[in-house]
Amino acid sequence: MLHISPHVTIPDTEIDIHAMRAQGAGGQNVNKVSTAVHLRFDITASSLPAFYKEQLVKLKDHRISREGVITIKAQQYRSQEQNREEALTRLRALIQSIAIPRKKRRATKPTKGSQRRRLESKTKRGRLKALRGTLD
Repeated sequence: MLHISPHVTIPDTEIDIHAMRAQGAGGQNVNKVSTAVHLRFDITASSLPAFYKEQLVKLKDHRISREGVITIKAQQYRSQEQNREEALTRLRALIQSIAIPRKKRRATKPTKGSQRRRLESKTKRGRLKALRGTLD
């Protein structure tokens, strides 16, 4: 069971985890042992509440496919168990990130003082550049 919040959990049967060989340097261990973990989670077929499903599908994340499948690859650690925990932690963080509502941006105007200072600095800069011109 992957606990997302006190009321939301994901059963282990809905999370598909496969072990594979890791990429990169690591010597003989990398060539022999399947330590990397590939996690797949189908959003639409899961038991998540409808709100979570809608928000996850809307999310623009490279780990979420068009079909609504989250794919996470973990290969940071040398042991398969640590990589498995890392993948599950990343999945939990991704799902928890959508539960926090985003604050609406309020449009603001620049203050009179900041506008004045900006224009003054522009005229000062213009005068400085005008002095660089060739003398007649």
